[in-house]
Amino acid sequence: QVQLVESGGGLVQPGGSLRLSCAASGSIFSINAMGWYRQAPGKQRELVAVITSSGSANYADSVKGRFTISRDNAKNTVYLQMNSLEPEDTAVYYCNLRQERQWGFQISWGQGTQVTVSS
Repeated sequence: QVQLVESGGGLVQPGGSLRLSCAASGSIFSINAMGWYRQAPGKQRELVAVITSSGSANYADSVKGRFTISRDNAKNTVYLQMNSLEPEDTAVYYCNLRQERQWGFQISWGQGTQVTVSS
């Protein structure tokens, strides 16, 4: 069992910044990737950013140039630096972890943290 603990969400004005953190613990063997997803009311959950164990990162087009994902492998922690926030970024942000087991990949999710961008 893997536990993901998220922090850093909150209320921010348009143009402001937030930094999300997600620390993984439990049955961790070989992490393939960690990332962030988000879901706004009435919308489908979507990928925001993902980073592999080697450090390669991918971003949704809507956040490219504004958000930066990073990780600390020693701490099994992933971060999301969010700059130039817009009201459209308002959503619940979920941490995600993927690791490889003998039988295949295991996917874990955090409970989510609310990000609200409003003036």
